Amino acid sequence: MGAVYRATDTKLNRDVAVKVLPESFAGDPDRMARFQREAQVLASLNHPNIAAIYGVEERALVLELVEGSTLAERIESGPMAMEEALPLIGQLIDALEYAHEKGIVHRDLKPSNIKLARDGRLKVLDFGLAKAMAGDSTASSPQNSPTLTMRATMAGVILGTAAYMAPEQARGHDVDKRADIWAFGVVVYEMLTGRQLFGGPTVSDTLASVLKESPDWDAAPPRFRRLLRLCLTRDPRLRLRDIGDARVLMDETVAAPATAPSPFAGRGIAIWIAAAVAVAVAALGGLLWRATRPVERPMIRFEADLGADSVSGQYTAVHFSRRKAHRLSRHRK
Repeated sequence: MGAVYRATDTKLNRDVAVKVLPESFAGDPDRMARFQREAQVLASLNHPNIAAIYGVEERALVLELVEGSTLAERIESGPMAMEEALPLIGQLIDALEYAHEKGIVHRDLKPSNIKLARDGRLKVLDFGLAKAMAGDSTASSPQNSPTLTMRATMAGVILGTAAYMAPEQARGHDVDKRADIWAFGVVVYEMLTGRQLFGGPTVSDTLASVLKESPDWDAAPPRFRRLLRLCLTRDPRLRLRDIGDARVLMDETVAAPATAPSPFAGRGIAIWIAAAVAVAVAALGGLLWRATRPVERPMIRFEADLGADSVSGQYTAVHFSRRKAHRLSRHRK
């Protein structure tokens, strides 16, 4: 989109970033229109995780200067630990959700367009390729594609970066917020693995990789694979529809054990444990109830011949033992 300079706003005495559209492109109506759209789009966004726009000058945008490294530079040093990645992924979800609710699609989300500010805050940059979802539709022919143009030797060969394009975007079709969800999945994969997901020696090879190659799921942490699969489904109809749903999956991912095959495995185990405990408590309660009840003994009737010497009467007592029966007579004196 142009060269970016660090500058000083002398009126407000602050450092800013100035994006200047090269003079050689000033005669390109399409590029000038995109430049003007970037100013309008950015002006409508006000979010702590999106770099702000301060003003528009002739062929220049005055932008918030974000001190710090890009996410791409951080990924070059290796994969992120879970405690480092989770807060950043959460902030990225917040930024995209806010923009999508405003009807804005970034269309060029990639690690080099994400800054890691020195205060730990993530900032999404460069909505210059964004497209309002309610805006004019674009024909899907290559000549009119919002993604590719046939002018291979001129500026604007790729509106978006090949390695982070959704398949429908690479084919030149109309895109919506699901293209950002695909790019989000690619970015998260690279954060967690430290390796580029799609690539090739040329742009064509990279686009072919996006369209045909499957990610190496074994390289991703097991607890993130379900989220990544839902983001990186080539058919947009089967892809995660809202970036806010990624937050729900993230919460389940954090709560799940590290070895869980899916975010729902821990929930199933807990249900079985609770059921087993309930059965054990019920059985113990039944045993205690039976132990405290009085024992009902049936009456036993039998006849015995006490012999000719026995004396019957009101005060006669007879005692029996388990071994033998004997007679005791007690007379009233």
